[in-house]
Order: sequence, then C-alpha cells, then structure tokens
Amino acid sequence: MKTIAIGIMPQAEMRARALKIAKGQYKPKPGEPKIWFPSMRSVAEVLSDENRALLHIIRESQPGSLGELAQLTGRQVSNLSRTLKTMCNYGLVELKRADGGKQLKPVVKATEFKILTAA
Repeated sequence: MKTIAIGIMPQAEMRARALKIAKGQYKPKPGEPKIWFPSMRSVAEVLSDENRALLHIIRESQPGSLGELAQLTGRQVSNLSRTLKTMCNYGLVELKRADGGKQLKPVVKATEFKILTAA
C-alpha cells in the first residue's frame, strides 16, 4: 500500500498556496504533500486510532457496501458514512458506486502516512 504525504499548514497559507498554483506562480515539487490539514489537531481527529483501524478493516476485508462495513465494525451506517465522507474529502478513502450504482463501496487509498510540518 502506498504511503501518502500529509502536510500541515494554516488555512490562510493553504489558500495562498492554492492561488499561486492556480496562477502558475508555483509548481509543487515531487514528494510535496497533496493532502493538507489546517492543524495537527485535525490530523489527529481524522487519523484517530479508531479511524486507522477502520482503514485497516476496509483494506483487509474489502466490503462491498457501507452496510457490509457496518456489520464488520459494529458501527451505524450513518456514523460510517460521515467518517468516510470526511476521509474522502482529504483523499484518504474513495467511495465507488457498486452493485449497479445503488451501493457505495469504500476503497482505501493508503494506510501509511508521512506527516510533514514546519516548526
């Protein structure tokens, strides 16, 4: 499984960086994080022990739907849905349409993370 680089940068700096990239004034270097969090606290919330265990379960069992994942984890589908949508927003998980487009199948993009932050 591939390792994803995660960066931590204040929201205002992330916005300024994104604008520079959009204007062609800055080109991200290879190896720079593609996923950014505004604080270490937000990283800790998204990559909590419980959520990392969830990523492991998804990767190992490859459930075909959120309902199947709920059975595997003992969590409610609505709770899983919220958690997975947050992880999707950060690019950690992908929710693919399965079963003719009726079901959402969670797919983990990475289970190893390299966190980069400036002091």
